[in-house]
Amino acid sequence: MLAGTLIVGPQIAAGPSAPDPVASTASAAAVDPLSASIADLQQELEERPDDPEGWASLGGAYVEQARVTADPSYYPKAEGALEKSLELDGEDNVAALSGFGALANARHDFEAAADYARQAQEVNPENPTSWGVLADALIQLGDYDGATAAAQQMLDLRPGLASYSRASYDLELHGEKDRAVETMELALQGAYAPADVAFCTYYLGQLAFNDGDLEEATKQFERGLAAVPDDPTLLAGRARVYGAQGEEDLATKTFDRVVAARPLPDYLVEYGFYLDSLGRTSEADQQFATVEAVQTLFEANGVQDDLTSAHVAADRGDPQEAVKHAEAEWELRQNIDAADAMAWALHRADRDEEALEYAVKATALGGDNALFTYHRGIIEQSLGQDDDARTSLDAALQINPYFSPIHAPLARQALLELGGTP
Repeated sequence: MLAGTLIVGPQIAAGPSAPDPVASTASAAAVDPLSASIADLQQELEERPDDPEGWASLGGAYVEQARVTADPSYYPKAEGALEKSLELDGEDNVAALSGFGALANARHDFEAAADYARQAQEVNPENPTSWGVLADALIQLGDYDGATAAAQQMLDLRPGLASYSRASYDLELHGEKDRAVETMELALQGAYAPADVAFCTYYLGQLAFNDGDLEEATKQFERGLAAVPDDPTLLAGRARVYGAQGEEDLATKTFDRVVAARPLPDYLVEYGFYLDSLGRTSEADQQFATVEAVQTLFEANGVQDDLTSAHVAADRGDPQEAVKHAEAEWELRQNIDAADAMAWALHRADRDEEALEYAVKATALGGDNALFTYHRGIIEQSLGQDDDARTSLDAALQINPYFSPIHAPLARQALLELGGTP
């Protein structure tokens, strides 16, 4: 095995497989079929209330429904269903333990998610779902070697959409872009439901966008929208490309559709910053006000998210608040995302020597993240490390010249000031 990366090759048979019923983050079910499935499970449980597997499946469906609808009130419902499953079968209930792991991941309680996954593996180490839950948790906790091993184990046990998509993400994190694309294409080969096609094409489009290839990104997003025309995730990708192409009207109209359908903090923040880049500050303020309301709702249902708050505070003029949230996130998980949040918050608070230590951590894994590289470059510039800053800023723009509607122009400006050529 290559150090730090998954082996995805001829030794693993490509082909369709049944989706994981509980913990597959690679399942993007549409609302109506998922609601129908939930209704069916509820009906079955009315007739057979002592079925632990049925309760575990219902709990997993509620976790997915929360993701699809952006309604975190499904998380307590999921918890109740999974608790009922364990009450009925507390001995070797792998489905419920994996379900609790998926729920903990969704709530950003990654330590608990890893613990549930390992409990499930003690009962049945051949269960692929628990390995997927563990891989997701370990990535968030910054244990990248452990995450690679867990994803490889899932891939060995059940090659299919859920395992290939995790393999692709792992490869992307380690800078293996071409192999990440190849592996996601394997996932797409086994995607027959329209929602699964939408999931795969979104990530293929995002891989292209992250590489600055707007033409390929558009092709993949449109490919997915042909399968699921109103998919908010694909629409978000399309809006991102419109913004990069300077199509302001199309970008804002598409972002409007996204946040109306799925008002998740990530989408609201992205739209808010795009509006800021256009000078439409009052409209941006509305998006960020909605972020606060949505985060309050998520927190009430057990979701922790200081990462989003750190980024918003850092880029909207409250450095001390940014540091507070970034430190809370770093305490929760020491991964590259939290390291970047720490770096940028500390920079905004004029603590650049400390910031650089975290910027180095954020860019040390090997993946090409233009935003993280830009942050490092600006911090290096602030410290007078002009050669290093020029290298970092040039690299960020080479990776993806469209990486941020706000920061990409600032990267070009800073590179010019350092005598570089954007």
